Amino acid sequence: MIVSIKDSVKLFGISIMTCCAVTVCNLFLNYYLDLTAIADLIDNPYAQMFYDAHIMTAKVVCAVSGGCLAITTVVMLFFYIKHYIDIHSKEIGILKALGYSDFKIAKGFSVFGLSVFIGCMTGYLLSFLLMPQFYELQNKDGYLPELSIRFHWILFVLLVIIPTVVFAMIAVCKSLLKLRQPCVNLLKGIVKTKGKSRNTRDKKTFVGEMRSSVLRSRKTLVFFIAFSSFCFSAMIQMSASMKDLSSEMMGLMIFVIGVVLAFTTLYIAVSTVIRSNQKNIAMMRVFGYKNEECKRSVLDGYRPAAYIGFVIGSVYQYGLLRVMVDIVFAGVEGVPKYKFDFPVCFITLGVFIVVYEGIMFAYGQAMKRIPLKQIMSE
Repeated sequence: MIVSIKDSVKLFGISIMTCCAVTVCNLFLNYYLDLTAIADLIDNPYAQMFYDAHIMTAKVVCAVSGGCLAITTVVMLFFYIKHYIDIHSKEIGILKALGYSDFKIAKGFSVFGLSVFIGCMTGYLLSFLLMPQFYELQNKDGYLPELSIRFHWILFVLLVIIPTVVFAMIAVCKSLLKLRQPCVNLLKGIVKTKGKSRNTRDKKTFVGEMRSSVLRSRKTLVFFIAFSSFCFSAMIQMSASMKDLSSEMMGLMIFVIGVVLAFTTLYIAVSTVIRSNQKNIAMMRVFGYKNEECKRSVLDGYRPAAYIGFVIGSVYQYGLLRVMVDIVFAGVEGVPKYKFDFPVCFITLGVFIVVYEGIMFAYGQAMKRIPLKQIMSE
């Protein structure tokens, strides 16, 4: 069984995550290393103040954005591995029955590191395309000596090579843990689940119980929905503030990254929910349930997570920008005070509601096109 390169390429969500993380981190880390190289040329207190602020900015941005996206990538990798093993449980069971060890099967999952490499390498190259303008904007006031862009091998190793190796090892270890179950269970397609069974008879309608069952069986997707809303809320609002606090380029970069992450994670989550519940949807339609009831049972349960993610994203971007303004750039002249922008928040919320509900409506309509005959014959 073999996890092919083609299977790894399908993990486009991980490639996008790592691309965004490496693009941001390499921009700021490369600037950080080039800036530290001219520390001895700083000859006045005002320039020193800007120097210290830029150094601190690079550290904070890399720690926050890189750390957040790295954790999300790990969660996404775990989800892909679980999903892959669940779908191919019978093939894996056959291999185990033929005498293949868990480790021999699990080491094939190291190919998932290829998707990390593709994302990291793309982000690394993209950062160098953006770097000339980024350097110019970082010193637009001319208080610091002019910097020349230099290539740092250590960053290539830290941001491309090491993540590829680490995530490949994580994929092997996670799949090894996932494979530690009886061969018979894999052959029968039985997935081990934790939690107590609940007797909800007469307490909920069938549609309500179906919605709860979907949420319990796909907890990771709740995180993806919330993270998608978080990215949309935080990045869109933050990009609107960058015109005054930094530059239009920085605002545009944050906006693009936020939109890409939001729509990627939302697509992965919703499409997976529908694919994994095709038989349930087909059965409901056979028994006369309307399409709106099918949508309510499968998709509507994720709505609270989406709006909670939006609220957390609003709080997060406000807290991060206050730290940058009040701590990192404290005492630097010309930096405006930052206050929570309620008009931008309400506009972003309005756009979010239209976009999110529109996507859910579109996927609900797509349920009508699920082929009943093909699903029921499987």
